[in-house]
Amino acid sequence: MRELDQHTITDVALDQMSATRNQRFKELMDALVRHLHDFAREVDLKPGELLAGLNFLTDIGQKCTPHRQEFILLSEVLGLETVVNIMNDLRGSGRVTRTSILGPFHVNGAPPVELGQPLGSHLKGPEIALYGRVADTSGKGIPTATVEIWQTDEEGLYDVQRQEELDLRGCFRANQEGRYYLRTVYPLGYSIPMDGPVGDLIRAQGRHGMRPAHIHFIVGAPGYSTVTTAVYLRNDRYIDSDTVFGVTESLVRDIQKPDPTSPFPDLPGLKFDFTLRASVENTQGGHRKRVMPAH
Repeated sequence: MRELDQHTITDVALDQMSATRNQRFKELMDALVRHLHDFAREVDLKPGELLAGLNFLTDIGQKCTPHRQEFILLSEVLGLETVVNIMNDLRGSGRVTRTSILGPFHVNGAPPVELGQPLGSHLKGPEIALYGRVADTSGKGIPTATVEIWQTDEEGLYDVQRQEELDLRGCFRANQEGRYYLRTVYPLGYSIPMDGPVGDLIRAQGRHGMRPAHIHFIVGAPGYSTVTTAVYLRNDRYIDSDTVFGVTESLVRDIQKPDPTSPFPDLPGLKFDFTLRASVENTQGGHRKRVMPAH
């Protein structure tokens, strides 16, 4: 029997997993084991520290419910989801709209809304015009593209946080020129859920846990890769320190007052255009469906 030490165990573990049939799964697990072992050796991980880490992951799993996914939240505050999104954006050719995280409160089945109509049934806060165009990489508008939108209300809360009927979310179909336009409320920033193990982690790291004001989008059309993204407001105090690293410069905009180019010139305007890549150029892209809200 081979005597194991802190170095030889890595090769032994990899050899034991060598019969894995799915080659992509084998590649992922081999790399995971190598990096985990390297991490333990680099930091001289103690047994009590390993147990504390495993208890932390156990607490995260126990916090998950049909309406909350604490593991996804963990991937976001560690920047992992953003790393994956950036790598995915770099695949294919042509300059396209950058991806941003799906965020805490996406739900499937957003109600259809006609162009020009308000996003919510009861707009209580200051209204803005939200509009733009969906185009391909050559600049040509994409007729009847779908534009799904959701955001916070005038108090910085999502409908699912209030446990009420769906509101301030909807699915629009762009016109023949690829244009969309609607009325909505001025979005507010918010804190990620801080009442679980990820919140404890954020506090232990001295972080604020806040996200800057933004509006979420999922935009797609037949023959094009769907993009999940968001537009962020430049004047938000947390624009440079988003706790889930969703902000990139190309996604930051100002609200124009007044905005004569807006379909609603009497309202402050927020313009945000989208560029989609043909789906054949990016077979790994697309809408990342989730069965439940993230958290």
